[in-house]
Amino acid sequence: MSQQVTGQGSGTKTTATKATETARKVRGLVKMMYGQAHEAKVEGKPVVYGMVGSQYDEILRAMDIVPIWTENYAGLCAAKRVAQSYLVKAEADGYSNVICGYVRTGLGFEGLRKELGEVPDAPDGGMEMPNLMLGSSYACDPRFKWFQASGHYHETPVFSHDVLMPPVDADLDEVKDYYISYLTQQLKDVVAFSEKTIGRSLDKERLWEVIRLSDETEKLWWQTYQLRKARPCPMPSGDHFNAFVPGFFMRGTPEALDFYKELHAEVQQRVEDKTGVIPHEKYRMMWAGGLPPWHTMWMFNYFEDFGAVFVIDTSYRPFEPVEVPSRITDPVEYLAWRAFMRATHRYEKAKRNSGNPDVELILEMVNDYQVDGMVMHATRSCRATTIGQLHLKNLVQRYVKVPGLQLISDIIDLRDYSEADWKSQIDAFLETVASANPGR
Repeated sequence: MSQQVTGQGSGTKTTATKATETARKVRGLVKMMYGQAHEAKVEGKPVVYGMVGSQYDEILRAMDIVPIWTENYAGLCAAKRVAQSYLVKAEADGYSNVICGYVRTGLGFEGLRKELGEVPDAPDGGMEMPNLMLGSSYACDPRFKWFQASGHYHETPVFSHDVLMPPVDADLDEVKDYYISYLTQQLKDVVAFSEKTIGRSLDKERLWEVIRLSDETEKLWWQTYQLRKARPCPMPSGDHFNAFVPGFFMRGTPEALDFYKELHAEVQQRVEDKTGVIPHEKYRMMWAGGLPPWHTMWMFNYFEDFGAVFVIDTSYRPFEPVEVPSRITDPVEYLAWRAFMRATHRYEKAKRNSGNPDVELILEMVNDYQVDGMVMHATRSCRATTIGQLHLKNLVQRYVKVPGLQLISDIIDLRDYSEADWKSQIDAFLETVASANPGR
């Protein structure tokens, strides 16, 4: 029943088999994204290197700056199994092999481009040379320094801004104004840097238009994932790790909204028709922590061989809808409010219960999606999503008796992955899940 993975190179099975037709269309959107960047360079339009989740997406769209999301490109290279040469180049240039795999892939690509003039056989034509780079403190420390390190390979203006949120035990009523003011100023600094670099001002009315489109898209995406509560599940995590791309990398575009309209309609129809991911769903899994193994996404189908479907995921998920006060009339301040409200959404609930918002999220998902097992992915090069995983699992299991599995590899680097070890661990884990659910 298992699928065979033969090794690096063409013909290697890496991606998961999709259940929905809409998720299969993401590859075309990714090609379009990088094609737009290539076209922008030819036409003399500004191109920016950016980082996902940094809150400036709508600002870039409103200023007609074409983004290249460097982390997405690293994931693409891993899925195509061409990232290893970039990793090796970065390490040869002195970057540690425990630095983020996304970072090493990006810096290795840039190192090869400087050395060779171009990178042969780079997926989707490679990353265009940027006119500006926007780093961020959001999520992990390498994101603040990555683009500064790119200065070894080209002289491109770089700015890193701070995305700061309060600790869980903070009195939100007391600190809210300070944090939102700080976030607002940081985003204004992003605007000022961008305006100075490209010589064009931000049109705030245009920014409002992009924000409204982005919010509508996010809400529809979130509503679509509520449909995955159905039994049998209509859409698995293997599809999600494709379907999140428009929501994260195409915010504020008509193409992203159209994609989620189509996905919602398809998933809704599958629910009505009781069409599941596999013919006989026995166990419902949750991707409960860590970034996915982009080099080995077929792993989701290996679970399905044994009747186990990943019905929900905590990584790269849509945000729950929040209501920014109507008195906020400045679009940049709106972005700061929205970011703060999304980040602190479960703080008060966590204070009353587990003390940890991530635990509260998982507990909600276990209940709402009828989860039978949790799977986490510890990655050697991603401290931000790996540190505390086992502690998180242990906290969750104080409240619900759901088996958990931690797989270990990397988001990019195949040298930290063993197919035989993974299959052995998955087999044993599913035996535990079966024991906890007799009669399935």
